[in-house]
Amino acid sequence: MSKLLEEDIEKRLLQFPDWEYYENAIHAEFEFDNFKDCFSAMSRIAFECEALNHHPNWSNVYNVLSISLSTHDVSGVTDKDFKLAEAIEAIVEPVEE
Repeated sequence: MSKLLEEDIEKRLLQFPDWEYYENAIHAEFEFDNFKDCFSAMSRIAFECEALNHHPNWSNVYNVLSISLSTHDVSGVTDKDFKLAEAIEAIVEPVEE
């Protein structure tokens, strides 16, 4: 898996308005109604991480989840990070019907 160029990362981030690129990773912060909802989202995200065999650096304080994605093998952002970001977005921002 090859590291993406900064210009490619910035282009892709146009599809992910909640995410920013800095320090060789893409970062997002999500706020939930309460701790239970935040932890529930983290649990669902954990299953996606295992399925993709890609794991974030993340933390949560009460109802806020902070996530950083990078591919450690290449010390930067790859397609794998964007696949996981897409899965995370689907969990934390469900499409309304």
